[in-house]
Amino acid sequence: MTGRYDLHIHSCLSPCGDEEMTPNNIVGMAQVLELQILAVSDHNTARQLPAVEKLCREAGILFVPAIEISTAEEAHILSLFPDVQSALAMGEEVYDALPPVKNKPEIFGNQFILDENDEKVGELEKLLINATTLPIGEVFKRVRAHGGVPVPAHIDKNAYSVISSLGMIPPELGVRAVEVSDSGVKKGYRPPEEGYFVLNDSDAHCLDVMCGHEAGEIELERWSVRALLELLRGG
Repeated sequence: MTGRYDLHIHSCLSPCGDEEMTPNNIVGMAQVLELQILAVSDHNTARQLPAVEKLCREAGILFVPAIEISTAEEAHILSLFPDVQSALAMGEEVYDALPPVKNKPEIFGNQFILDENDEKVGELEKLLINATTLPIGEVFKRVRAHGGVPVPAHIDKNAYSVISSLGMIPPELGVRAVEVSDSGVKKGYRPPEEGYFVLNDSDAHCLDVMCGHEAGEIELERWSVRALLELLRGG
């Protein structure tokens, strides 16, 4: 089976995400764009995922629980999980590893947790866009321990990518899938080595960017999150 996907979208829980990026607006736009596979990947937290999962189930969209984790080296890792509980468990470990710096909403934006009705049910205190204290090797180890697949995010970018932070994709990480940004795809960027499964996602922080992204397609042997993760593990 083949489906149109976007696996890197930020909700309004990310302080850099627009307030319009509510669970209902994200899933509604996914329907308009005829996406069949969707992931919401906020910075260093999974607390928005339960609401989005419920809405995706109602809309018939395959929902992939995700977190964008910032390593101690300031490399962003798109981390995809088999279920929401695994993502929530990893999210708590990641949140605990953030420095004790409080968010300043007037500067960085709100960090609101919403339910499936887009009603506020909580707010996170630590600033989510900081780097954690977890080295990249530890992030990969923990994501995999929770059954997830760590994917170096937007590797073509000059900041917050594994290559910009470390100069390379360390072979000892066993990376089999990477993500390239829209701008990288348009410029014809290619990963430094062959054999990677290459994702191209919107990294949307607002509905306009989500709408403007040309979604790619993924072919799965079985229509399930686990089948997607198996594909990404294989490269």
